[in-house]
Amino acid sequence: MSRIILGIVCGLVFGAIDIGIMLPMTFPDKKAAITAAFIARFGIGFVIGAARLPWPGWAVGLCFGLLLSIPDALITKAYAPIIGMGAVGGTIIGVLIGRFGR
Repeated sequence: MSRIILGIVCGLVFGAIDIGIMLPMTFPDKKAAITAAFIARFGIGFVIGAARLPWPGWAVGLCFGLLLSIPDALITKAYAPIIGMGAVGGTIIGVLIGRFGR
């Protein structure tokens, strides 16, 4: 499967998982929070699929997972869950794209 398509699929799955985690939580504007989280997680998958760096897949995933999660963590002040989820999800997506992407 192409790296971009695999990145899109991984981003959609990662976004859906994040939405599932957020559904039981309460927010002042829940729709906006869930939409923003989905877009951020989808972006992680897409960017990892589109990137062509000379690093191992896990390192590309970790790097982009962290870089794209830090702004949301700074805004919400929920550092550990947002950065942790971005790092873990990015690393998994990086491994998948490194192994199965062409």
